[in-house]
Amino acid sequence: MSDVNRQTEEAWDLIIEPKRSLFDLRLKELYGYRDLIGLLIRRDFVAAYKQTVIGPFWFLVQPLMMTLVYMFVFGNIAKLGTDGIPQPLFYFSGTILWNFFAHSLTQSANTFNANAQLFGKIYFPRLAVPISYAATGLITVGVQFVVLLLFYFYYLFTGYAFHPNWWLLAVPLLIFQLGALGVGLGIIISSLTTKYRDLKQFLTFGLQLWMYATPIIYPMSKVPQKWLWVYQINPIAPVIEMFRYAFLGGDNFPLGSWLISLGFSAAVLFLGVAFFNKNERTFIDVI
Repeated sequence: MSDVNRQTEEAWDLIIEPKRSLFDLRLKELYGYRDLIGLLIRRDFVAAYKQTVIGPFWFLVQPLMMTLVYMFVFGNIAKLGTDGIPQPLFYFSGTILWNFFAHSLTQSANTFNANAQLFGKIYFPRLAVPISYAATGLITVGVQFVVLLLFYFYYLFTGYAFHPNWWLLAVPLLIFQLGALGVGLGIIISSLTTKYRDLKQFLTFGLQLWMYATPIIYPMSKVPQKWLWVYQINPIAPVIEMFRYAFLGGDNFPLGSWLISLGFSAAVLFLGVAFFNKNERTFIDVI
């Protein structure tokens, strides 16, 4: 065989190589699989709303129903107050942000267990799966955000005085941070649950506790001084407070806490990628 023929046969379109480091993201390869990510997003929507009566409208009904429950229980019975913010705006904004984070976390935490058969049959960048989970949640929160704007403009036209500010420009960053933190923690847990299955049960319990330690159903002004340390170590709390400040104004502007939270979220994401890259090499043997 001539050298020309040999070179022609060896001109591969794609060469699969082992990752050289734990932080090898291979973003160019992920971009090449963008059609697959789109199919995974479509799969998640179909699986979630298949054989349901109202289909995708559930991602509007659920936060609206939760908002009504919070208004009745915490607003009217417990009388917690919302620092002068209309109850639908206060509760709905916190609910959709928390749901986005919780969705990114719980779905990403099940990456290896839920996709073991798929991973064992074909090759594709494994990070495409948690990215598709976060993208699905991003689409959902985008639609819910439109409903939040409807509430906002309703109260604006009825004479309520809001004080939005230039921090509105940071809202996409706040939402991206929630997704990154959820995916980062999720893929760390997913890497651990391949060996320790009971961590999945702990995740369900831990998320419930975490939600009540986050200012979703009450403002930070209602938190006793002795418990403020809980919110200082909670990376979700300053994100929600910053989101409300950007849209509604107010006195609580947790810039310092949010910057610490932003740095923590970035660190968790990079640590999660390292865990994920290390575990994807051997998980199929232990799952």
